[in-house]
Amino acid sequence: MPQIFEFHFNPKNAVKGRKGKEKETADFIFDSFCFEPTNIYEKRVGSLYLVGLLKNALPQNSRFLDVLAEKIKEKYYKAVSIPPAQSLKETLKTANEYLEKIAKSGDVSWLGNLSFSVVSISPSQKHEGKELNFTKIGDLKIILIRNNQITDIDENLKLEGIEPYPLKIFGNIVSGDLIENDILIILNSTIYDFFSEEKLLSKIARNPIEKINTIISAKKEKLQNLSGICLVVVLNKEKALKEKETFNQKRPLFFSFDQKIKSLKSKISTIKITLPKITFLKNRLPENKFPKINLPKKFLPEIKKPIIPKVSHNFNFKKNLVLIFCLIALLSVGFYIFEKKEKAMIEEFRNEVSEIESKVSEANHYFNLAKNDTQKEKEANRLNKEAWLKINSLSIPSPRIPSNIKNQISEMKKNIYANLTELNNLEEISEPELVFEFKAREFIPRKIIFFENNVFFFNPNLNNIFNLSEEKIIETDRRISSATIFSERILFFSNPNEIISIKDSQVEERISLEEVSFDAELISLNSYLSHLYLLDTKNNLIIRYPFSSGLSWRAPELWFAPEVIITSNLKSMAIDGSIWILNQRNLIEKYRNGRIEKTINLDIFPSPRNFSKIFTSPNHAYIYVLEPAEKRIIIIDKSGQVIKQFQSEKFNNLLDFTVSDNGKEIYLLNGLSVYKINFLN
Repeated sequence: MPQIFEFHFNPKNAVKGRKGKEKETADFIFDSFCFEPTNIYEKRVGSLYLVGLLKNALPQNSRFLDVLAEKIKEKYYKAVSIPPAQSLKETLKTANEYLEKIAKSGDVSWLGNLSFSVVSISPSQKHEGKELNFTKIGDLKIILIRNNQITDIDENLKLEGIEPYPLKIFGNIVSGDLIENDILIILNSTIYDFFSEEKLLSKIARNPIEKINTIISAKKEKLQNLSGICLVVVLNKEKALKEKETFNQKRPLFFSFDQKIKSLKSKISTIKITLPKITFLKNRLPENKFPKINLPKKFLPEIKKPIIPKVSHNFNFKKNLVLIFCLIALLSVGFYIFEKKEKAMIEEFRNEVSEIESKVSEANHYFNLAKNDTQKEKEANRLNKEAWLKINSLSIPSPRIPSNIKNQISEMKKNIYANLTELNNLEEISEPELVFEFKAREFIPRKIIFFENNVFFFNPNLNNIFNLSEEKIIETDRRISSATIFSERILFFSNPNEIISIKDSQVEERISLEEVSFDAELISLNSYLSHLYLLDTKNNLIIRYPFSSGLSWRAPELWFAPEVIITSNLKSMAIDGSIWILNQRNLIEKYRNGRIEKTINLDIFPSPRNFSKIFTSPNHAYIYVLEPAEKRIIIIDKSGQVIKQFQSEKFNNLLDFTVSDNGKEIYLLNGLSVYKINFLN
């Protein structure tokens, strides 16, 4: 459980910001919220840390941050059956809907004044570390300290402008991996500027974790002139000590333990050290109601009706006519300029449409000639993709665009899309065949493997294996990261070095491999000619265990040739005699005898965003590629030619897939659902 430090600097007093920042007054409220999982289901999505600030807050906004934090927490811990990143994405949709509802009700005072960060830290599905997912808006910085290195990890987060309705406040999510002793710091820019000038971040990076409080407390005199917040999350294996401090102006720094929390120390793993938080809302004067006083009539002054002077209606009609004429002339000139500008925009729009039409016409020409000509097919594909990008980037500049042009654009879109789906062998499935639906309380699958007309499921974060044909759980006491077929049995790999052999749906044997001599993250177990191969994603290596006899293997060895230099992180591996590797740049590389032979760069529609897994074997003629971001699975031959793409809106949480021995059935694990696609029928 992480160790947490919360620092609140002067939540009440008016102070001046640093480096010319606007003055932060008593209507500046902020808070931090730390939520830890309370049961085994919530542990799947991990911990949630929120930091919020609201400038120019009105009295009715006193609980704005609290309510928003509660909405986010409630939704996040409801979506425990999907990956943490997806859970956070769904949570942010709910937060946006809530904020939109507030805005539509008329309360828009928080727009432009709200800063908020949402950070989730959950068990990683790839290794023993942690997975980080976060987003932010407004005046906050998120810093990662690892091995004394300080990194601003939110600098690449694209902050988009607030869209109107539907209101979109929270946008993109950034994901990454965390390891033990990483330090995550969230703070507003005023405090960040101070920490940078005083080199506090460097001191925190160089010193033991226990000294964080001492390092910050040493600057209490200077901190009295600042207002803001700092949340520090330290990843370690010790039980968490949660410390919360409030630094207030003109008040000595001290800690007081709450007696209730002291009494619960033996029951909980966190201790909260806190001072009463003071905000401008908590020190308002009580509302005084004065009694009504009725004065006797004799004391009331006599009120006389006002004398309204008579108004003369002698107007200078000529002067007024001149003014009216000038106003009409001014409006006419303005209308003329507006009309001229709008006509120019419409004409420019017509020209853009005409250019796209010309490109579509050229693409159609090549498309009609592409039946048996690979080069013309590639050219048709290229031109159609260019036309598709252009037509989708068009924005209609005026509601006065003629309807015939709008219809023309719509028809061109249909034409281009039809060509692209045919050229790229894309098949959309509205209702894929549902094979099985898991119940979250019984078993949550993350990985899948096909063996002897049966499908088996497992989860790197949980023990046990699920047999689909018998709908029963095979009990193990190990967490399994990957699996492969080996001589009439399945071998399941459990980090760091254990093999569990399953035969006839029973645990047959456990084998301990010799551990590698360095820190590694081993995934993607494969078998070829009885040798075992594992992909080390931490060091971008392939580890081979040479076969000895029976169910035993010799010491591990590095498979890549010494001169091979890997330039991009490796994600997935498959073996058919050659070794095929998927890397971080969505390239598929073919290696033989430890050296690269060729690279496949899939130039397809839709354009690749993030491939997650590849699969092939000596018995399969094709390579299968999974891409959850585009809700599809791609089948290519081993030269890189696209054979088929299957895409469906139902594939909204693709985790893994497997292929039958004859290659005719593809099983897709989508969240808790298992779908089957019949291929080559």
